[in-house]
Amino acid sequence: MIKSLIENDGYNQEDFCKKLDEDLFTKIDGIPTHGPGGYTSQSIREVYRQRVEQKLSWSEVGSRADTTEAIERTLAIAIKYAFNPKKLAKSISHNTFLTQIDDIVGSMTVAYGAVLAQLIQGEPLDKNISVKLMKLVKSGDLPFHAVTSDGLNAPKPGSKDPSNIGLFASPDALLSPAFMAKAATDPDIVIEPAWKVSYVYGMPCAIYHMLPATYYLAARFKDDFESGILHAINGGGQNQVRAMLTGTLIGAQVGLSGIPQRFIDGLNEKDEILALAKKLSDIVEID
Repeated sequence: MIKSLIENDGYNQEDFCKKLDEDLFTKIDGIPTHGPGGYTSQSIREVYRQRVEQKLSWSEVGSRADTTEAIERTLAIAIKYAFNPKKLAKSISHNTFLTQIDDIVGSMTVAYGAVLAQLIQGEPLDKNISVKLMKLVKSGDLPFHAVTSDGLNAPKPGSKDPSNIGLFASPDALLSPAFMAKAATDPDIVIEPAWKVSYVYGMPCAIYHMLPATYYLAARFKDDFESGILHAINGGGQNQVRAMLTGTLIGAQVGLSGIPQRFIDGLNEKDEILALAKKLSDIVEID
């Protein structure tokens, strides 16, 4: 994804699909425990079978997988368009629906990208983040259907229901981050040790288990990358995704200098990763 964004100075779905066909699908066989890294995710396995075995076009493929594969690969899109919410939402939506066609998965994936964009802009992950996201809904910059009035209050008497054509059915995926952030700072809500948040929100792979714990940890450890990552990992279950998505949100808050150097030094292909990250930061689109 990062290479495609750099080469095209933006999201180019045709180029990205070509890369999947040539650089990924040639290395997998549809078996879960095979492929780069020793595992191939559910939605990718299904689309592999549709593309390679059934010879379907990219416009015909997709799966009902409720996991986080789309978020994982659209992180770079959220960075590229962090200051352009319309392009962010459109690009992430299109990429998500290549492999996962469920609207709920789509809405939660776009919402995570929108949260990440807010943090890149310097906004805090706190109880007010959803109010800021809803302002983008009201301005037409984020594609979510909403009937609430200002301040997330009930609809005004007699107000008409706006058209929801082309929009996600509800803004709930944008509202939940604020609740998790509030829980992380509320002295009456105690989760100790913090890794037990995985018990609270669930340890399975589904997106609706992963994101609440991710938002909680990223808000609680907003300036402590190491603690956030370790608690995400120690929670067990789908801890790779929990750590990846938590680390992304905390990283957006602390910057590269806030990541322990030994974490960076221990990366496989460190030099290539750092070079790609630098190139991606250079093409961030700022209005």
